[in-house]
Amino acid sequence: MREMSSEERATDAPGSRPSDGWKGRIIIPTLLAGVVGGGAGLVSKHRKVLGTGTIAATYAADLAIVTGCYCGAREIARDARASEPDDLFNSVIGGIASGALLGRLQGGQLGTAKYAIIFAAAGTALDFTTIQLRPHFQSFKNTLTRIKNGNSSWSFPEWSPIQVLDEEALAAKRAREQQLYAERTFVVAANRSKATTEDIPKALS
Repeated sequence: MREMSSEERATDAPGSRPSDGWKGRIIIPTLLAGVVGGGAGLVSKHRKVLGTGTIAATYAADLAIVTGCYCGAREIARDARASEPDDLFNSVIGGIASGALLGRLQGGQLGTAKYAIIFAAAGTALDFTTIQLRPHFQSFKNTLTRIKNGNSSWSFPEWSPIQVLDEEALAAKRAREQQLYAERTFVVAANRSKATTEDIPKALS
């Protein structure tokens, strides 16, 4: 049985409203989009003409505005339909609404239809990918927490060059290393002794 997330438990809790958690579903993606946009501006080819700071700020603001509009429209659709946050139909509605609004401002009636389709497709695809990756990210996060607390039996695969050894395995490894060192020392000493023995008759002759 799938373990419910804290957001789902808050939604199912008595007295909770459908709009609970909307700040995290709007503000956090908007801030992340601003960071991504700023990073894209830093490597943009236009930075040499307009200035790195100006182009980075412009990209950050544009992407944050687009993301904020989309997430806001998606959240309004979710609240109006009283549906779950992972309902992709909210993404379709939010993408159409936000794309139509921004497209109208940018390109008139033609831009309205074009941007509505683009936003609906891109937003739904991104939300679907996020839903699919969320359990893997949560599992990875839990694994790191258990490793940090020392309560995990997780280990690297045998073929990995990185291995975490326990005390017994570490002692065995040290014993093997000492044995190999002793064998190499013996071989080197034997070779030197043999070379010396062969050189003595040559010197006498």
